[in-house]
Amino acid sequence: MKNRLKVLRAERDWSQQDLADRVGVSRQSVNAIETGKYDPSLPLAFTFADIFEMPIEEIFLRE
Repeated sequence: MKNRLKVLRAERDWSQQDLADRVGVSRQSVNAIETGKYDPSLPLAFTFADIFEMPIEEIFLRE
């Protein structure tokens, strides 16, 4: 699944570690999600949506 996490994170000038701290996962997990190697669980996807204050569908995109 494609996602816009890297772009959204860069717009806020956050590092992967900054985002990881905000959502409660490791930096490696954020990297794996950003690169499409790992799809987040639904609760984690909702956490990203809450952090970025946008719907899940605007962050995670069908390929």
